[in-house]
Amino acid sequence: MLKVEFHCHTNASKDSLTKPAELIRAARKKGIDRLIITDHNSIAGAKAAALLDPELVIVGEEIMTTRGELLASFVKEEIPAGLSPQEALQRLKAQGAFISVSHPFDGFRKGAWQEEDLLEILPDVDAIEIFNSRCMFPSFNRQAKLFAEKYNIPGTVGSDAHAAFEVGQSLLVLDQFSGPEELRAVIRAGKPQVKLSSWLVHFVSRYASIKKKT
Repeated sequence: MLKVEFHCHTNASKDSLTKPAELIRAARKKGIDRLIITDHNSIAGAKAAALLDPELVIVGEEIMTTRGELLASFVKEEIPAGLSPQEALQRLKAQGAFISVSHPFDGFRKGAWQEEDLLEILPDVDAIEIFNSRCMFPSFNRQAKLFAEKYNIPGTVGSDAHAAFEVGQSLLVLDQFSGPEELRAVIRAGKPQVKLSSWLVHFVSRYASIKKKT
């Protein structure tokens, strides 16, 4: 079995100061088997991390579309922000990426989705994120889980770590897989190990954003 972190960030994200090597050290220390690095609209940090630890790291990306954020794994070519969901999905599918949806109902986030928009793209995604450790209210995660159950869509979970100490707060324990097709085959049998982070972690990413601007 593999302990998989589906959602985390390096300093390639505008709101993180975590270097790829720091994230890798934290993941290895916590016994994480696969680390999917999903920086905002960038694969630079994930690619740098994959060079340091190719067994551990899977290149991913969190992509801001005009309707909400997507969360992709096994990304080969970076997808820019600001595309329509349909265009972003088309580009991800063309490279065989595994596609999830970030914190779909977290109303405090710019990347949240309206239900009608989410329903429109549902046939083209592999999963939705049913638990995000950085959600301020548990109800946001409950809504995502209920939505996934209602529409029979698999779920991913993730810490959404922006600092190394956050990584592994939420993991999905999966059968062995290699590549996106095998991930699709095992995702439904995943066993979540989840924990909400303190609301104080948001000051970490806020500080990073301010520091980078100044």
